[in-house]
Amino acid sequence: MDIVFKHNKDVFNYRVVAVWMENEHVLLHKQVEDTYWSLPGGRVVIGEASQESLKREMREELGIDVKVEQLVMVNENFFTFKEWDFHEIGFYYSVKASGRSIFQKGAFHGLEGDRLLYKWIPIEELSTLEIYPEVIKDMLLHQSNETQHSVSKN
Repeated sequence: MDIVFKHNKDVFNYRVVAVWMENEHVLLHKQVEDTYWSLPGGRVVIGEASQESLKREMREELGIDVKVEQLVMVNENFFTFKEWDFHEIGFYYSVKASGRSIFQKGAFHGLEGDRLLYKWIPIEELSTLEIYPEVIKDMLLHQSNETQHSVSKN
């Protein structure tokens, strides 16, 4: 069972996120109908460690095994989406492919059908895109060896 709790119009969500960089690009995804991008990931399942959840999510979404590396950011994200008020805790890990790379030019769909669009975006183009939470742009542009903590209110 995913760690997500709903009460009235409030939602608590525990999410893991892949910070996947290759060839001066970062992997982003979005729902096809949305205008904004985010880093790929998913919800943590009760009884599953966050790193294992991220590995599972990448297998489910992209059919790829990843090596989960450093925890680069913990983000407390407060936002409204489709009339729901979210309080989300996100663990952002740097990842690398365990085997073959999935780096490619152009947008592509993952294994979950055509509702999600993935794209490797050049780092220098991040400032031109709508990306949420907004703090990830700064995190990606100014890589640190220390785990960052941020609070986002969009």
